[in-house]
Amino acid sequence: MSTETTETREVQLDISGMSCASCVGRVERQLEKIDGVEASVNLPLNQAFVKVPLGFEDSLLVDAVSSAGYDAKIHGAEQASDELEDTEHSEPEIDDAPRANELKSRLIGSAILTVPLFFISMFTAFQFPHWGWVAMGLSLPVTLWGGWPFHRGAVKAARHGGSTMDTLVSIGVTAAWVYSTVELILDPTMTLTAGSHDHSLYYETAGVVTTFLLLGRYLEARAKNRAGKALRSLLNLAAAKATVLRDGQEVVIDAAELAVGDEFVVRPGEKIATDGFVVSGHSAVDTSLITGESVPIEVSEDDTVTGATINTSGRLIIRATRVGSETTLAQMGQLVSRAQSEKAPIARLADRISAVFVPIVLIIALITLAAWLIFGDPATAFRAAVTVLIIACPCALGLATPIGLLAGTGRASQMGILISGPQVLEDSRGVDTIVLDKTGTVTEGEMSVADVKVFDDRNTNDVLVAAAAVELGSEHPIAQAIVTAGSQVTKLPEVTEFASTAGGGVIGTVDIEGTQQRVAAGRSSFITEHTGALTSQQELALAEAEAAGATAIWVAIDGVLAGIISLQDRIKATSAQAIAELKQLGITPILLTGDNASVARQVATEVGIGPEHVFAGVRPEDKVTKVKELQAANRMVAMAGDGVNDAPALAQADLGIAMGSGTDVAREAADITVMGSSLTQVSESLQLSRKTLGIIRTNLFWAFAYNTLGIPVAAFGLLNPMFAGIAMAASSVLVVLNSLRLTRFGR
Repeated sequence: MSTETTETREVQLDISGMSCASCVGRVERQLEKIDGVEASVNLPLNQAFVKVPLGFEDSLLVDAVSSAGYDAKIHGAEQASDELEDTEHSEPEIDDAPRANELKSRLIGSAILTVPLFFISMFTAFQFPHWGWVAMGLSLPVTLWGGWPFHRGAVKAARHGGSTMDTLVSIGVTAAWVYSTVELILDPTMTLTAGSHDHSLYYETAGVVTTFLLLGRYLEARAKNRAGKALRSLLNLAAAKATVLRDGQEVVIDAAELAVGDEFVVRPGEKIATDGFVVSGHSAVDTSLITGESVPIEVSEDDTVTGATINTSGRLIIRATRVGSETTLAQMGQLVSRAQSEKAPIARLADRISAVFVPIVLIIALITLAAWLIFGDPATAFRAAVTVLIIACPCALGLATPIGLLAGTGRASQMGILISGPQVLEDSRGVDTIVLDKTGTVTEGEMSVADVKVFDDRNTNDVLVAAAAVELGSEHPIAQAIVTAGSQVTKLPEVTEFASTAGGGVIGTVDIEGTQQRVAAGRSSFITEHTGALTSQQELALAEAEAAGATAIWVAIDGVLAGIISLQDRIKATSAQAIAELKQLGITPILLTGDNASVARQVATEVGIGPEHVFAGVRPEDKVTKVKELQAANRMVAMAGDGVNDAPALAQADLGIAMGSGTDVAREAADITVMGSSLTQVSESLQLSRKTLGIIRTNLFWAFAYNTLGIPVAAFGLLNPMFAGIAMAASSVLVVLNSLRLTRFGR
């Protein structure tokens, strides 16, 4: 085989018109009919990632998608460059937000008309002479205008030789309305008197089915749009402006205009505009958004820095090395998109049923019509055939998922848990492994003083207050943690002759009980410059602190070591309980973190995670790799995290769970969001998800059972259309009552 045939490149397509998992499957199958093409379709982003041989003509991909019944274009292939900039990262919003708004308008309009229609049709107390004509008028716009998305989808599927849930809905709603209208026209005296029970009108079936299914479709569109926002939120973390040096002058420009080699200034509190290295200056950089590290990283000349991280203290001059799509942030955005696209599409059970059910129902209806025309009279033939369609009307089948989802997600919201959609429930069922980020998920995500060890019989509070006083002049987050702890002891004394030294320390004169004393605080290398070499006792104290996963800050008073302050990211009070609950669910917890091994092992031990399930020093892209490795080992993987660095792994995992206390990107890339900061909500979310899925499956079984049992009875002419309507109503009531069981979950 030649090199040309083995080498491939990737083409990204923007696709419009997809609405469900069956659409995804149809597009993928059509693309992969082309020799040498591998396709993966991303429904939330309305995009396809296609691998094609070198030299392949991209227009063939567009033609293939068109032949499947959808519109497509090569991503980025716009007529003008300004259009390209406007649309490059906004395609999901362009497609899904207006679609959700359109469905919302149809839902509201249909609901307004369906409520009086339901009461008029179902309760004799609300009926009046000739009420049937009013019912027909109320149901007509609901059936045609409200149900248009389903009719359009059914026609599109039929045009390409397929069927989806839209086909079931369209046929059922149309059959109910047309049958009722024919009956009303043939017998206009049917509703001549008020409160008549003797009628064969099913306008309320058309209205209720359409309205409830619009509700389900609207919720799906909203979930899709939120999923598409993850990439945009990720990209929005980038700095908007940059202060570049031009001929020795500072000039503020858009960060997007930076070029490789540009030098720019970053002041304390500002975001670093792009990836680069430090030309001059010294500072601590908060990288938690990118790396998940809880402790800011000290940087000085020649150290590399990452765009979107925050400069917390000193002034830096940075030379850009990567800009635009090459930056770490942009590559993380690509990781999120790729991970979502590689996730195997989950075909909804109702769609799988409809793929077989719809053709069978149509065939049975036609056979029924033909048989009765041959062996019976035309009126009986028409009534029997239409009754088959009515009993097959997917009222309960269509309600099974949205009603169960509404009940489950409603109860979840009361518990502070957000579930994005029905596919999440299927994902949660088989989860046997959960990957937990450390910072902000298992721990609080903020440094605090854990211990103060003193030497030479000094007072613990005195050492802490002295250190806090001198650290008050520093902007470093570690310094602020010490200041917070010291301020809780007493009012901090004044400091004079303060100095902050590049390399990790501060020094100043502090008034301690009326005596001016020189206090220094910092890392070992800084302190030894003021005190000399450490003693064996002091080195042992340092080793013990680091072994416990702490960051050690030395304190010297008047040139003599006074103590060591240990700072740690505190473990959340509920983490150990949550780990125990996850184990009871048969789920293996794994700790994955960017922090060092000693910190990771210490945290894992305290919460009950075995050392064999701890992976430390893991970069964002490696988190995705680790999740893939677990999946390759046939593990069903959930991922819980709260940072931007977790977003790609959350998207790659079979089930992504974001902590609500974390970043927007993590929440939008996840399938489940727990709004609190407690890890116990993660185990509750999994329990509730599994329970909700069970209810929905039960709903689908009973809904399908009604149709299956009723169709042969209708085909033999043994079922009056009125009883068909009663059977449908009964199945719907059963579905609703079964779903309401979820409102008692956890009580």
